[in-house]
Amino acid sequence: MQGFNTLISDDIDQAVYWLRKGELVAIPTETVYGLAANALNSIAVRKIFSTKGRPDYDPLIVHTDQVDKIAHWVTSFPAPLRQLAEAFWPGPLTLLLPKNESVPDLVTAGLPRVGIRIPDHPLTRVLLSRLEFPLAAPSANPFGYVSPTNAHT
Repeated sequence: MQGFNTLISDDIDQAVYWLRKGELVAIPTETVYGLAANALNSIAVRKIFSTKGRPDYDPLIVHTDQVDKIAHWVTSFPAPLRQLAEAFWPGPLTLLLPKNESVPDLVTAGLPRVGIRIPDHPLTRVLLSRLEFPLAAPSANPFGYVSPTNAHT
């Protein structure tokens, strides 16, 4: 029988595999479960909207595991916002930053800013550390329904 850590490692390997192929994966955060896709892949992001029945005028939050990676997706990261990030990340704080062209308009609903956060869940942090892209991840419920706070909902 496999040990618990091996099972988690295998699950993360599977999640990495599917996300790299442009598929969706459910992920835990410290607040709710999310439905995640490669935030830089418009086709994968479109799957989030269609699966949830979410209107495309409702922007998504982008998740990453390190503050330093954010420079790849934004045009600026003002010092006061960086100080907030250092004080409250990882955790349930989303910062709105001016996006660059690498972030699809679908993620931001055509708005000039992207919501970015670093979640404080150990499994999701490990998953994000294994990826070369951020994840777009709204809550894993049909649009307009209560967000799932456990794996059984």
